[in-house]
Amino acid sequence: MAIRSRAFRAQLLCSVPLILICAGPVAAQESDGFFQMLGRIILGAGTAKVAIETPQAVTTIEEAELERDQPATLSDLFKSVPGVQGAGASARVLGQAFNIRGIGNSEQTASEARIIVTVDGAPKFYESYRMGSFFGDLDLYKRVEVLRGPASSTLYGSGAIGGAVNFTTKDASDYLEEGETQAFRFSSGYESNGEGVKLGVLSATRVGNAEFLAALNTTSSNDKADGSGTRLAGTAYEGWSGLLKGKWSFGAEGEQSLTFSVSRTDSDLDDTPVAQTGGATVTSFGLHDLHSVDDTITLTWRNEFRDNPLLDLTVQASYTDTSVEKSDYSLGALCSVGTFQVLCDSSYGYATTTLKVENIADLSAGGWENYLTFGVQVMEQERTATSSLGALGFHPGGTDSRIGAYVQGEFTFAERLTIIPGVRVDFGEQVPNAASAAAGGTAQEDTAVSPKIAAMYEINDSFALFGSVARTERMPTLDELYSTQAAGALPARTVSLGLEKETADTVELGFTFQRGNILSEGDSFQMKVTAFHNDVTNMIAVTPRVAGGPSVPYFSNIAAAELWGGEIEAAYDAERWFAQLAYAHVRTKDETTGLTLADTPAENVVLTLGAKLPEQALTLGWRASYFDDITTSSATTSGTSYDTHDLFLTWAPEEGALAGLEVNLSVENIFDETYRNNLALDNAVGRNAKLSIAKRIAF
Repeated sequence: MAIRSRAFRAQLLCSVPLILICAGPVAAQESDGFFQMLGRIILGAGTAKVAIETPQAVTTIEEAELERDQPATLSDLFKSVPGVQGAGASARVLGQAFNIRGIGNSEQTASEARIIVTVDGAPKFYESYRMGSFFGDLDLYKRVEVLRGPASSTLYGSGAIGGAVNFTTKDASDYLEEGETQAFRFSSGYESNGEGVKLGVLSATRVGNAEFLAALNTTSSNDKADGSGTRLAGTAYEGWSGLLKGKWSFGAEGEQSLTFSVSRTDSDLDDTPVAQTGGATVTSFGLHDLHSVDDTITLTWRNEFRDNPLLDLTVQASYTDTSVEKSDYSLGALCSVGTFQVLCDSSYGYATTTLKVENIADLSAGGWENYLTFGVQVMEQERTATSSLGALGFHPGGTDSRIGAYVQGEFTFAERLTIIPGVRVDFGEQVPNAASAAAGGTAQEDTAVSPKIAAMYEINDSFALFGSVARTERMPTLDELYSTQAAGALPARTVSLGLEKETADTVELGFTFQRGNILSEGDSFQMKVTAFHNDVTNMIAVTPRVAGGPSVPYFSNIAAAELWGGEIEAAYDAERWFAQLAYAHVRTKDETTGLTLADTPAENVVLTLGAKLPEQALTLGWRASYFDDITTSSATTSGTSYDTHDLFLTWAPEEGALAGLEVNLSVENIFDETYRNNLALDNAVGRNAKLSIAKRIAF
């Protein structure tokens, strides 16, 4: 009965936008309010567009939300984003991966190759045994942009079956108002579950046409507990992060700029589970000490060429390096060549060097607004791993080199019809290191092509229809090509040469609706509904073994899958109150077995309601999340229904002696429910009160 009740409540909440659509017709009104996520500018889909006018499912999380929610994990970060979740651990900061529309997890090799992640435009990638995939401190970022679906492949790289996630670090100008040359921001935070403490200091400076930012954060926490009070092993951690960023504008009217950014997140976890991703294996492999360092360096030159519409050039060089050191294993006595080499002192790393040149040409003429984006991206990724006993067969080393060329057009006629075609070609070469070559690995070359076309038509000032057709190909990763496993109770697994590319064909259809002055003067309502269907063929998966049978390649093209579903993103904003809704329903099928894919998220809806009290500089809100039950092909990722409730309050006076002060208070899981999201491998955190206080001082 409880399951049916939760599902009914989810459907009831999703009917609210339909009621507003059916309201009497009034003049449409655009809104750029904080609580109108669809009114925000999207930067990563080509030329800047408002989210509701982008013919792709896109969502942006801004700095104010990051400050309000104080996320520590990917699950916290994406709470209100439809179709996007963290997967793996529930609360270990180094044990989570991305999941977009049923693509991505923390257990499957090369899962994150299907989702492209960037920081300040620099591509990032990390995978290793039972670890998460993103280790950056969320306090460093002011913006997180999510583009769902393979259409993202044009600008970000072939293989983005799930989509792209773009993180943007803070800028000095975010903290300096006009006429100010120096600002400091001091912040502190506390959370009750685990007694976590955060401290931060930031300095922003403006000198002539240059600005500089320096930020330093420290974080520590004890182990957290679930709703029943059971300790979540390995959720304690210590870490620090830093950011140095400068921008110099020069040339005629500042049309040129040079931006340099370097960030680091350094995390220490002592006596933490080897299986950071959680689940039943947490106790099986014992404990160890874990130290991770995540670096990102970018240098970007842009010249807008304001007198030449054919040129708007950006050149970026970047370097990212994510390394993990593991030592002091509690079961280290079992360290031996083969499977138990995972219990040896070891180090893992991914270093990626990228050069990207991109130009946007304005070809507008007559009734057509016409922008053409074209670029070239050269990238080399080095994967390393070694242990006290030498190379690791299950984490092979090597170099992955790629050259990508892409072009995307954006044609708008009479401000009603927008057509966005695009195509990308990536040329890849994978070369094994000496240890992988000794195990049978040889250099591989391949080419991946990713075409798309998207369109949006505005029927009137309120309604618009959009759709897209996209195809992307994903080349095998180093892990998939060169992993090996020695024979034991089952036959050996050998290198997997000659793998076919994965291919995803996706169709999206949807509509948008926006209207103002519905319930009160100056209010606004916006909604975007998206349906998608994704066919994935030649999926690369671990090859099954038969006892007594011959050796088999570690990976093979043995699967095809179908993924489909829908998303609703809606928001209402008025002078005194606001409401937001995020709904996602993903369905999947393994074409071989007919079963639901293990990475499929449960149907869910998140409703946020709040009040604004400008006289008191207060914002109050309540967020309810409803998740239905789901049965997948894996008992590990099947789950029962549940609902959770959060409260939040923000106080930010703008006048008087307290101007520049910001207080954020939230209570998550206020009813202290014990539950597990089906994509998480252990229980979620119980009731958790978070308090942060920040003060800006400017000169």
